Amino acid sequence: MRYRDLSYWLSDLDEPLTPRAGLPGDTDADVAIVGAGYTGLWTAYYLAEADPTLRIVVLEREIAGYGASGRNGGWCSALFPTSLPALARRHGRDRALAMQRAMHATVGEVGRVIAAEGVDCDWRAGGTVLLARSRAQLDRARAAVAEARAYGLTDDDLVLLDAAEATARCAADGVRGGTYTPHCAAVHPAKLVRGLARAVERRGVHVFERTAVTALRPGAAVTPAGVVRAPVVVRATEGFTPALPGHRRAVAPVYSLMVATPPLPAETWARIGLAGRETFADHRHVIVYGQRTADDRLAFGGRGAPYHYGSRVRPGFDREPRVFAALRRALGELFPVLGPEPPVTHTWGGPLGVARDWAASVGLDRATGLAWAGGYVGDGVGTSNLAGRTLADLIRGVESDLTALPWVGHRSPRWEPEPLRWLAINAGLKVMSSADAAEHRTDRPSRRAALFTRFLGH
Repeated sequence: MRYRDLSYWLSDLDEPLTPRAGLPGDTDADVAIVGAGYTGLWTAYYLAEADPTLRIVVLEREIAGYGASGRNGGWCSALFPTSLPALARRHGRDRALAMQRAMHATVGEVGRVIAAEGVDCDWRAGGTVLLARSRAQLDRARAAVAEARAYGLTDDDLVLLDAAEATARCAADGVRGGTYTPHCAAVHPAKLVRGLARAVERRGVHVFERTAVTALRPGAAVTPAGVVRAPVVVRATEGFTPALPGHRRAVAPVYSLMVATPPLPAETWARIGLAGRETFADHRHVIVYGQRTADDRLAFGGRGAPYHYGSRVRPGFDREPRVFAALRRALGELFPVLGPEPPVTHTWGGPLGVARDWAASVGLDRATGLAWAGGYVGDGVGTSNLAGRTLADLIRGVESDLTALPWVGHRSPRWEPEPLRWLAINAGLKVMSSADAAEHRTDRPSRRAALFTRFLGH
């Protein structure tokens, strides 16, 4: 497999992507971690840091960063898939706010570790600007700030921008206003995950690649090469989870696709903005996201690819020409200076994990020793770090502020069996896409989008 072809980020690495050695045979460990993406590696990192005597094994089907960790949009953000009101309804106002504050602190924690470990991953804490380009989007921007104020968050967390302020940060076409939060950093995701793999190895963690886990059971992770016996087994497989026996309906793998332009000249950037390498999006319903890379490309992505029947994940699903064409059009619409169909040098994609209730979770079943984290709905760059720190405390039996957070121990319901799952997810995508089209046409908020959002429990 040509791993460099999986994303612009992996193609940009100045290192050979030769897989590490596979599992040599039956092995005993204190903790077995399945998946060498951010969740698995952050868990290994904090465990090894807290207790260097632990025998920790990480098992990866391909190479570290093969999945979403090497293909995402490069937002290390404080975004959490469950809204503050939804968290407050389930767990109370104080615990909901504690969750958000923990996410805010997580961005700084990732930056701290990157500096301490010397991981060169193009980190730039420029925050996020979300543009409002219609009256409906501006209404949502105002509502988001009002909601933040209701929970005691201030302008230091989220601020409403007028048209001039928003345009000064990101000069997209038709900007009417927006919001800005400092709680986000742009990052080269593949450099981060590969650097993190080296950091855990320096701490004595064994990372075995090209080692597929075929089954998880209490006390063991089973592979064709042998069994890793461990009292704690961590599932850190996110969008690839349905391939594990017994986990077909745990999460739905939903694809997000991206494009990257060639490096743009300084005069083009003078017209676009993003001088602080702010990550950017707008307040539409079907998510788009982008960043200015360290080498002055625009990396831009979004949802819109179909969910595939039976939660299938296939390399061919990473490439949907229709979605790539739509992303190019959206990029040209945002930034007319790029032309109606901006030039792109790289196209790629991959699956992310969505739980049935849109709720990320982390936990450890002490009766079985099986632990898990995931369901990030695409916001995993930062959230996986919080998950890794939390799992390290849970596994070591340490009670902390992290283990008291409301996502700990949460159990999402399973997705419906097929064909209901296929019908529901793809119908939802069509509803939200049509809502965006209607808002663009009428400049009024979409009722269908509001109804669907309530249906999801947001």
